Amino acid sequence: MLAWASAQIHCQFHTSENRVALPPSDGSKHDVQAENETVFVPNRGERGQCILSTPPKILFCDLRLDPGESKSYAYCETLPIDGPPSFRGQSVKYVYKLTIGCQRVNSPIKLLRVPFRVLVLQGLKDYQFPQDEAVAPSNPFLEEEEGLKKDSRLADLATELLMVATSRRSLHLYNISNTRGKVGTFCIFKTVYKIGEDVIGTFNFSEGDIPCLQFSVSLQTEESIQEEFQRRRGQPVSFSTHARHQESCLHTAQSSFSLPIPLSSTPGFTTNIVSLKWRLHFEFVTSRESAGTCLLRGSQSEAITWTGVEQMDVDTFSWDLPIKVLPTNPILASYVSQFSSTNSITI
Repeated sequence: MLAWASAQIHCQFHTSENRVALPPSDGSKHDVQAENETVFVPNRGERGQCILSTPPKILFCDLRLDPGESKSYAYCETLPIDGPPSFRGQSVKYVYKLTIGCQRVNSPIKLLRVPFRVLVLQGLKDYQFPQDEAVAPSNPFLEEEEGLKKDSRLADLATELLMVATSRRSLHLYNISNTRGKVGTFCIFKTVYKIGEDVIGTFNFSEGDIPCLQFSVSLQTEESIQEEFQRRRGQPVSFSTHARHQESCLHTAQSSFSLPIPLSSTPGFTTNIVSLKWRLHFEFVTSRESAGTCLLRGSQSEAITWTGVEQMDVDTFSWDLPIKVLPTNPILASYVSQFSSTNSITI
């Protein structure tokens, strides 16, 4: 005999006490699910603050199962469109979970928590659907179907907006220079990407006046806390590197790189507490001399031998290029997980 089972989605917000200063929470803290209670509290015992939750839905009441008998129930819920994405940063974490509570007659409540990932396309909630169906006859008995139709249109719209935003290509040329002169040029064809795509760029050092000995390109995220929530005023921004390319390029006329954006990474977003931005971080090592090699010549009958110098005076400098990273289709993003989606609880 099972008394009841309910399901609810909630988002837990975690912060680093060394980096984030939050006002005290008004909600009371629950440590454990009391054995003598019959109230379903999905986030009871969870660390952090519950900043988002959906209305609880009852799966069943007074269920009796004979030995070997089983019952199946389906659960469907629409997430609020203005919620934050799933994110595990150095200062802030947003964790979504589906919690299922079930109670056997004369037994304590058992909770099953299933974590899942949420991708957010910011700005989608501001889109206004065209009123092309205003003249169509309305049926009050089809409200649920109309709601499902709107959700489907919203998903199609998100896919279309992502495709349009990330398929635009235009040539972006940047001159690479330091205080001594021009090092070369950098070319990239787009600055808006989806997670799972590759960031591709090319260098041209043939037109430079300063020899470039080595360069590196890092794909990084910049996690910054809003000023009013910083633990210390002017505290540094947190950086995370997701991919890196390094190359020695002396006497190299042209070169290129390709950095994959991991499907497991979080697209850029902004909330009232934290902001996540993406960038390409460049580091260059240049020579102070016009020639980077010495020519050693033997007798007239011997071949010419090229030998690299043992020491060289160099300059180093860096440059940051902001890029925009958007989410992708959730079906593609789910490929990154190799774990089973089956979870169980013993009652």
